[in-house]
Amino acid sequence: MTQNHQEFLGHPKGLFLLFSSELWERFSFYALRAILVLYVTDLTINGGLGWNKSDALRLYGIYTGLIYITPIIGGWLADNILGQRKAIILGAVFMAVGQFILSVPNDLFPASANANLYLGLAFLICGNGLFKPNISTMVGDLYTPDDLRRDSAFTIFYMGINIGSFLAGIVAGFVSTQYSFKAAFFIAGIGMLIALVLQTFFAQRYLGNIGVLPNAKQKAVQNNSEQKLNTQEINHLKVILILGLFTVIFWAGFEQAGGLMTLYTEEYTDRTIGNYVIPTAFFQSLNPLFIIVLAPVFAWFWIKLGTKDPHFITKFVFALFFLALGFLFMVGAVLQTRHTQTEQASMLWLVGAYLFHTIGELCLSPTGLSMVTRLAPSRYLSLMMGVWFGFAALANFIAGLIGSFVENLGALAIFSGISVVAILAAAVLWFLSDQLFRGEKSD
Repeated sequence: MTQNHQEFLGHPKGLFLLFSSELWERFSFYALRAILVLYVTDLTINGGLGWNKSDALRLYGIYTGLIYITPIIGGWLADNILGQRKAIILGAVFMAVGQFILSVPNDLFPASANANLYLGLAFLICGNGLFKPNISTMVGDLYTPDDLRRDSAFTIFYMGINIGSFLAGIVAGFVSTQYSFKAAFFIAGIGMLIALVLQTFFAQRYLGNIGVLPNAKQKAVQNNSEQKLNTQEINHLKVILILGLFTVIFWAGFEQAGGLMTLYTEEYTDRTIGNYVIPTAFFQSLNPLFIIVLAPVFAWFWIKLGTKDPHFITKFVFALFFLALGFLFMVGAVLQTRHTQTEQASMLWLVGAYLFHTIGELCLSPTGLSMVTRLAPSRYLSLMMGVWFGFAALANFIAGLIGSFVENLGALAIFSGISVVAILAAAVLWFLSDQLFRGEKSD
């Protein structure tokens, strides 16, 4: 594949095009994520749907689960039929349409408000399946497998994701409280149009032929035949799949942020500073803000360690540990209200939880993306990236299910339970690390 070799800040300019496109796609996604549960449970303010908490959290789990499982289909379509570039453009169109459907005022068609919700989410799910795996794999395609800049590139790319996420929480929180949920959905749709424009008009200039020809067809042209998986490729796939199971545990806890932790923030957290009440959705921007601040520190730290840089398997263990630590802060928040007999906990507990969850995410997420692009067979790269996101899909289904039990089990049981499971998973992965390392290094 040919590409434009112009560089900026030591990386191909194509990286920053992908960075910018993903920024606006994540802005769209996280704007909806920040207010979806609030919108469907709202009864009187800003024209919500009035659902109960359990149904809202189940919907959140199903929606986010499908968001992360459809990339398997989108990855296969890109590898075999569409190519990554066409898949991204189609995905952007679908997601823009989905957001604009959600922005239609309920009072125009009051009898079909729920149907309109389902239709808008369906477009978003399908669009994400086409967009998400392919924008990530194209980052890896900018570099040769032995290029030492690869991990750094994914850190930069990940910052783009979180700049969009940070802006989304602030904008969605402000617009939904000052105007309406529908206005926030509309602005999220505008974000997707910006991503579409970037890919339509600048991809050929900065990416060259990257992503034009489907990976499987390109590999067949290069080799004149389809190759079976060799022993090394099979061992690499085993490493990816086993580590994927541990990411399920991490993301099932982490994704409580958009569901149970959002409701806890709304109802049981003191959000006042002076006379100002901080909108609940603003707290969704803590995670991306911490990433924007900490990602350069982590990138510097891993490079500073040099040959002592922890293996990616070790970083996954760290991620699970920090997830557990974050939920201990949520346990502290619940215990504060019980001990002091007050109805609301300090927001500092929530800030601490998001901080340690973010540290865990930085150990796991960009590392995982880089690992997949390095270990997955090139002819199945988009498909395997889709499978990687498929583990997040399973995690989101589980996250919604866990959160839906809050009215029966209570927040304390759920927060403490997630912490215990994360610690046990970290211990198991540490025990398996030597065997996984041998599989990753096998020839």
